[in-house]
Amino acid sequence: MDLISRICQHFEDSAQTKLDAIEILSAPIAEAAELMVSCLLGNGKILACGNGGSAADAQHFAAELVGRFETERQGLAAIALTNDSSIMTALANDYGFKAIFDKQVRALGQPGDVLLAISTSGNSANVIEAIHAAHDNALRVVAMTGKGGGEIAELLRETDVHICVPSDRTARIQEVHLLTIHCLCDGIDCLLLGVEE
Repeated sequence: MDLISRICQHFEDSAQTKLDAIEILSAPIAEAAELMVSCLLGNGKILACGNGGSAADAQHFAAELVGRFETERQGLAAIALTNDSSIMTALANDYGFKAIFDKQVRALGQPGDVLLAISTSGNSANVIEAIHAAHDNALRVVAMTGKGGGEIAELLRETDVHICVPSDRTARIQEVHLLTIHCLCDGIDCLLLGVEE
């Protein structure tokens, strides 16, 4: 296969994965947006975490809420738990890498807050620990996964929301996660501001 054909195949595969996900993911994405708006209107905040590309997604989500998505509005309370290198390296050094999000959720999370937990495999140990911490502290969880949801799917409660991309390919899952983040941000703005366009 030549390089141009390979690139074209990536575009086609990405588009097909998104089309395959529409019916599966639209309802949980809407439910997650409603949960997040309820949290924010209750003076709560959203904590977001993930590793690698999912860490970048957590930061992207927080940036869109604190700044703006497509419509000017007041900043919304969101924190990416991946941002503070001093906290992360101290926790990893003193407690192990599994604790880097758990400790932050326990320190920063309050009842009524929401944890956005992102793991393409559903098996990231530190994200799993963050979910345990969220449940221990009466936070609800929105989990974004793929590959069937992994261990995270087994941890979620009825009051949590699971957005599981129907794919086993990490790149495709990440692409749908990015679209999901944009859908969440748009949904939050629509619910808060009544934006119709």
